[in-house]
Amino acid sequence: MKVLEERIRQEGLILSDTVLKVDSFLNHQVDTELALQIGREFQTIFGDQPITKVLTVEASGIQFAMAAGIALGVPFIYAKKKKAVTLSEAVYSAPVHSFTRQEDYLISISQKYLGPDDKVLIVDDFLATGAALVGLCDIVEESGAQLMGVGCVIEKSFQEGRSLLEQRGIPVHALARIASMSPGEVHFIDNTGTGNARPEELMKESAGC
Repeated sequence: MKVLEERIRQEGLILSDTVLKVDSFLNHQVDTELALQIGREFQTIFGDQPITKVLTVEASGIQFAMAAGIALGVPFIYAKKKKAVTLSEAVYSAPVHSFTRQEDYLISISQKYLGPDDKVLIVDDFLATGAALVGLCDIVEESGAQLMGVGCVIEKSFQEGRSLLEQRGIPVHALARIASMSPGEVHFIDNTGTGNARPEELMKESAGC
């Protein structure tokens, strides 16, 4: 998704070779038109599947799951990181370790809203270590629903998240796949071709966008 790659180049803050901040347009302040465009892109990718629910985890995946749900014409659900006092019914739950916050937490979803008849698309903002997404996959499996795929806005392809999901036979699609990054530069994997392009080719390609 070239428009997303360009926004990352222009506005993303690369703090190290593993930490990228996109607070100005994706997950603190949100460019709503870009979020809706991301939802439509997921609909283009997964729209031929009989999806009945879009699933994410609070909080930064919510806007993209909602946009995908709107585009697909189905509800979205978000797993909660802390069980609210109002969530008194039976829940599905899974443990998750946060890479960015360096803490463990339990995510949960009411059993009222997910079941064996559902066909689920998981959507999240980042795919890096894959911990949150694996937790969501575990919840889908526990519910008896069928997981149709995982869609991520940004993937750090140099981390292990994709391999953990693909080892489970889960189709994964990321709209912007980062091959490597360091302060001042970022290189993307070509999503439209056969895979990895050389950094100089990527820079030349992005200059013509």
